[in-house]
Amino acid sequence: MKKTNDQFESAITLCRNIFEKKMIDYGSAWRILRTSSLTDQIYIKANRIRSIEEKAEIKVDEGAKDEFAGIVNYAVMALIQLELGNQSNLELKPDEALELYNKHVYASMALMQNKNHDYDEAWRNMRISSYTDIILMKLLRIKQIEDNKGKTIISEGLDANYQDILNYALFALIKFEESETKYCLSINLPSTTHPSNSPPVGGRTTQRTGRGDSPPAGGD
Repeated sequence: MKKTNDQFESAITLCRNIFEKKMIDYGSAWRILRTSSLTDQIYIKANRIRSIEEKAEIKVDEGAKDEFAGIVNYAVMALIQLELGNQSNLELKPDEALELYNKHVYASMALMQNKNHDYDEAWRNMRISSYTDIILMKLLRIKQIEDNKGKTIISEGLDANYQDILNYALFALIKFEESETKYCLSINLPSTTHPSNSPPVGGRTTQRTGRGDSPPAGGD
């Protein structure tokens, strides 16, 4: 379990660093987004990951790993928005935003730890493509709950689904890190977290065919 906790911390640090830099560049502009808009942003990223997995080709220089990091940050933003609600003051200072970020990401990590105890880390035997599909499934559930004005009869609410999405995206980032380490060792290179050194998603060669101006992971 210690290994999992350490890997989670590493993946969280990667995502949090992106979030902090975006706060410096853009401030808390994301606070204008309703949770339904954040749901759609996560859906766009998850759907692109699935497209990359199926086509094994990308035309924008941003791979699946970048998108999973973006999903983590958008999920945290959604959890923060659920907590703060539609306040008239949308401004968050960087230290306030970071405090809220840590609160929700570590609450999700605690949920992961409890589920790991019960399921004995079954996620380690799953494919990254399965994480993608589960994230998409949970997004469809969230959309249905949103269409029902947030009401559920027996199912989990919005917050639990966002937490699950966050954790599955972190699982994917851990898998990418493990694959990068094995890949670099196999060719006698030092391990790095740069996406260009990642082995192919789903075991196939991912071909980059160009660069583009896609929005960076973690939200604009």
